[in-house]
Amino acid sequence: QEEVEKLGLFYPPDPASRGSCHLGGNLAECSGGPRAVKYGVTKDYVLGLEAVLPTGEIINTGGRVLKNVTGYNLTQLIVGSEGTLAVITKINFRLIPLPKFKKVILAAFGTLEDATDAVAKIFQRGITPSAIEFMEKAAVRAAEERQNKKFPNSDAEAQLFIEVDGNYPELLDKDIEQIAEVVEEFNPLDMVLAEDEQKVQDVWSLRRGIGEAVKSISAYKEEDTVVPRANMTKLIRGVKEISARYGITTICYGHSGDGNIHVNILKDKLDAKSWEENLDKAIREIFELTVSLGGMISGEHGIGYSQKPYLPIAIAEAELQLMRNIKKTFDPNNILNPGKIF
Repeated sequence: QEEVEKLGLFYPPDPASRGSCHLGGNLAECSGGPRAVKYGVTKDYVLGLEAVLPTGEIINTGGRVLKNVTGYNLTQLIVGSEGTLAVITKINFRLIPLPKFKKVILAAFGTLEDATDAVAKIFQRGITPSAIEFMEKAAVRAAEERQNKKFPNSDAEAQLFIEVDGNYPELLDKDIEQIAEVVEEFNPLDMVLAEDEQKVQDVWSLRRGIGEAVKSISAYKEEDTVVPRANMTKLIRGVKEISARYGITTICYGHSGDGNIHVNILKDKLDAKSWEENLDKAIREIFELTVSLGGMISGEHGIGYSQKPYLPIAIAEAELQLMRNIKKTFDPNNILNPGKIF
C-alpha cells in the first residue's frame, strides 16, 4: 500500500492485521477491513493468479484485464479458499487512483441502538462513507488501557468512527454536513471532527488497537458475524440477551458500514466449568440469530478449524457436498490444510 501510494495509486483492502499479515494470507481469507463498505474486499482487487496445485501443476488464472468470462472464474474460487485448494505464488492486482483528502467524524451515543440505527440512516441519505466503524464502550476502554491513551468520550455506551474520502474538499464538506445532520437525529452525546492527518491517525489507532486489547482481557472466542445493515441493532441486542442468559461477557465492535460485527465472547470472571459448558451453546444461538436475520457466520475471518462445527447452521448440506467435491478435485490426496473448513 505504501509503495503504490507513492505513485498516486490505492490498494483499498485494509485488514486490522496489516502490521503482520502477508498478501498470500489476505487472498486465502479474502480479507476485508473497514474500507470494504465503499471499496469492497480483497477479491475485488485480484485480476489473476499464478498458483501451484496440490498435484504439482502450475496454473495461471484470470489475467491483467478487467473483463474476463473465458471459462470458470478459478481466480475467485481460489481467493477465500483458506489455503485448501492451491498455493498462491503470484498475484495480478487491480489498483485505483488514491483519494487525496479524508475527513473523520467520531460520534458518541448514549445507547448501542442509537449508534447502529444512525448507520442505516446515513446510507438512506445517499452517502457512502469510506468507513463506518462501531465500537461499544468496553471495546474503547480496552483500547485505552492497552495503548495507555485517553480517547474522546470513552464513557459513551457506543461510538461511531465515520470516514469520508475523495478528491474535492467541498464535496467532502457536504457529506460531513449531511452525516452530522443524521447523527443529530440520534441524540449524540458529542461529535468530534478530525480533519488533519494526525487527528485522523489517532482515531484509527484507537480502532485498530481494539482487537489486540480485547484479547488481552481474558480467555476469549471471537466471532465474525455479518448481517444486513438494517438488522445490526437486532443482532447486537440479541447478542447481549444471549450473553446475559449464559452469564458470559460479550464485547461488540466492527465494520458497521457493511454489517460485519465482531462479537468477542470473554471468559472474564466465569469459572472454568461454566465457561466450558456455556460457550458452545452461546455461539450456536448467536449464529442461529445471525442467520435468521439474513446474515452469515463469517464476513472476513473464514471458517478454519474453530468454526467447522457451526458451518451447517449457515450452509445447506447440498452446498457443503459441492464444496467437498471441489476440494477433492483440486486436492485428491488432501495435503493442503487438511481438516480446515470441512
